[in-house]
Amino acid sequence: MSEREYEIRHEHRPLSIDYKQELNEQQYTAVTAPPGPMLVIAGAGSGKTRTLTYRVAYLIDNGVAPENILLLTFTNKAAREMLHRVEQLVPQNISKLWGGTFHHVGNRILRRHATLLGYQNDFTIIDRDDAKSMLNLCIDDLKIDKKDKKFPKADVILEIFSYANNTQSPLRSIIDRQFAYFEDVATTIEKLYPVYHERKVRANCMDYDDLLLNIIGLFEKNPDVLDLYQRQFQFLLVDEYQDTNAVQFQMIEMLAKAHQNIMVVGDDAQSIYSWRGANFTNILKFPDRYQGASVYKIEINYRSTPEILALANQVIKGNTQQFEKELRPVRKTSVRPVVIPASNSSEQAAFISQRLMEIRDEGISLNDCAVLYRSHFHAMELQMELTRRQIPYLITSGIQFFEQAHIKDVAAFLKVAVNPSDELSFRRILKMLPGIGQKTADKLWTLASAGVIPDPNDLLATKHFSEQFWLNITKGKVGASVPAKAYRAWSQVVKTLRELNDENIRGKVPQQIKIVIEAYYDDYLKAEFTNYQSRLEDLNQLAIFSRNFESASDFLGQLSLMTSVEMESSSANPLRNDEYVRLSTVHQAKGLEWPVVFIIGAADGMFPSAKSLDSETSAEEEERRLFYVAVTRAKDELYILYPIIRQTMNYSDMLQGPSRFISEIPKGFFDEWRIKSGYVGLGG
Repeated sequence: MSEREYEIRHEHRPLSIDYKQELNEQQYTAVTAPPGPMLVIAGAGSGKTRTLTYRVAYLIDNGVAPENILLLTFTNKAAREMLHRVEQLVPQNISKLWGGTFHHVGNRILRRHATLLGYQNDFTIIDRDDAKSMLNLCIDDLKIDKKDKKFPKADVILEIFSYANNTQSPLRSIIDRQFAYFEDVATTIEKLYPVYHERKVRANCMDYDDLLLNIIGLFEKNPDVLDLYQRQFQFLLVDEYQDTNAVQFQMIEMLAKAHQNIMVVGDDAQSIYSWRGANFTNILKFPDRYQGASVYKIEINYRSTPEILALANQVIKGNTQQFEKELRPVRKTSVRPVVIPASNSSEQAAFISQRLMEIRDEGISLNDCAVLYRSHFHAMELQMELTRRQIPYLITSGIQFFEQAHIKDVAAFLKVAVNPSDELSFRRILKMLPGIGQKTADKLWTLASAGVIPDPNDLLATKHFSEQFWLNITKGKVGASVPAKAYRAWSQVVKTLRELNDENIRGKVPQQIKIVIEAYYDDYLKAEFTNYQSRLEDLNQLAIFSRNFESASDFLGQLSLMTSVEMESSSANPLRNDEYVRLSTVHQAKGLEWPVVFIIGAADGMFPSAKSLDSETSAEEEERRLFYVAVTRAKDELYILYPIIRQTMNYSDMLQGPSRFISEIPKGFFDEWRIKSGYVGLGG
C-alpha cells in the first residue's frame, strides 16, 4: 500500500481514539506517521510498548485489516501484552492480526509450506533435550570417540551450531573465534552439522533455530511464497529491533522489501546481547538501508527522577556509535545518585546490607530494592552477608552462586580430600566420568568404602576409614571395576585427589582449587558447559574468595551453609518472608525497574570487564551500554559501589579505581559517600 493510497482511503475516516490526548507529542508523531520505513528510537522508560500498541491500533482504526499487520516481538509475554492492549483500544475484532515471536510466526508459516522443504506440515518441534539425543545418534553414526575428554558434549556442540546459525557465519570461523579450544576436533564438529540436519529432515522434525532458518530457505527457494506474504503483510512492526540477529534481520528484510511499510522500535543504547548473536549494526544502519526512512525519537522518560536521568545521559555520551538522544524527565526533582567506594568486597556487602535495613525502616519494602552486577561472582560476599543478617533475597537466575553445578563439582573434590567418607561428593565426582551412571557409582562406592564403616563420633574409626579409602581407590579393586571408557579419566581423578591430600597442599584452598581445575576439571568444563569462559572465571574468583578462610573445613562448611540455607520463619525472622531484595546480573535485569537500585563492582576490570578492555572498541562500547541499562533500572534512588582493593590468585591485593564509566561523569551529577570506619551507614 503506497502512502498516497493510504491517505485517500483514510482521508475522512473518524477515529475511535483521541490519539493526541492519549499520547505525548513524540509518541503521537511516531504513532500517526504515514506509511513507509520508520525507525523509532525509544529511550529507556519512554513508553515503547505504548507507542507500538497505539501504532497497531491507529492502523486498524484507519481501516487496515488486522490480517495485513505483522507484529514481531522477542517474547511471548510481550506479544500477549501488546495484543491485549490493542484489543482494548479498538472496537474491531483483531483475532486475525499476526502477532508473536519470530519463532512463533516462523512456525505458523512453515505449517503451511513445510512440504516445499522436504518436511511434512505436521513436523515436530524438538526441545533441547531431544536435540541432544538426536545429535548423540549422529555422533554414533560417525563413530566419534566419546571417550575423548576433549570432544564436546552434545549440548556444547548445539550451542556452537546455534551461534553459527544465528549469526549466519561459517561454522569453522565460529569455532576459531569463540571456541578455539576445540580446534583439534573442529573438522569432526563440521562433519556433524550436515548429518544432524539430514536426521532432522528424515525424522520430520525441526529444532528451535530451524523455525527461522527454514523460513529463509522457504522464501529463497519459493519466490511465489515470499510474494504471498509480502502482499499479505502490508504493515510490519518489530519490537526490540536492537536485539535482532542475522537470521531475524534477513526475515524482516525479505518480508518488508516490496512495500517497505516497516516500523522498527528499539534503543541502540540498550543493545547488550552481542554474545548471543545480536547485531548492533542492524539498528544503527537502518536509515542507510531504507532511503528516505523517517527517524523518530521518544525521549520523555516516565520512570526515573531527573537526577538519575541526568547521570544516565552522561554515561552514554562516551559512546561514538549511537543515535544521540537525551532522556527527559517528567518527575519532580529528588536526591542525586550516590557513588560509594568501599575498601573491599566485604565492606561493600556490609554497606548494602546496612542500607537495606535503613531503607526498610523508612517504609520502603525490600521488594522495591535490587542489587545489580556485571558478573554473577561479584555477588559472592553479598550473598553471604545477606544470609548472615537474615535479609531475604531472590536471584533472578534462580540459582545462587554457590549452588551452580561447576562450583559444586570443584567443591566435591575438596570435600573428598578433607573427608573421604563423604559419599555424596565421591559419587558426584564419579558421575563426571564418561559412562558412569547411578548403578556403576553405587558399585564403585561400595568398593571404595570396603572393609570399614565411618563413624563421625569416633576419631579413630574416622582415621581408619580415611586410610582404608585411599588404599581402596589407589591399590584396591575400584580401578579394575571402572568401565574402560572411563578409566583414563578415573586415573586422573585419583591422581588429583592424591595431590589434594598431600601434606604440603592440604588445607591451602586456593592452591587446591587451582589443582582441580588444571589437573582435571578444565577439560571437563570445556566439554560439558556452553559458557566455559564465564564458568572458569567463577572458579578463579572462588579460589580468590577462599583466601578469607583459615582452613578448608571452614571454607567448605560455609559453602554448605550457603547452598542449603533457608530463611527462618517469619516469627523468628524480623522481616516478613514475602519480602525479598532482588539480586540480578544487569543482562537479566533489562526491561525491569525498581525504586531503589544498587550497582556493585563498578571498578575497571570488573565493570567494564577485563575481557572487554582487552578487546576492540566495540566491546567497551557495549559494556558502557550495559552500565547505562543498569543505571536506568532505578526509579528513585541509585547507589553505585566499587571495592578499592581486590584480591588476586597470587595472594596479593590489587588497588583498583572506579569504573571509567564513573570517571567520565562530570562532578555535580552524583554525590560521594564514604563508609565510616567501624560503622556502615549513611556517610558524608
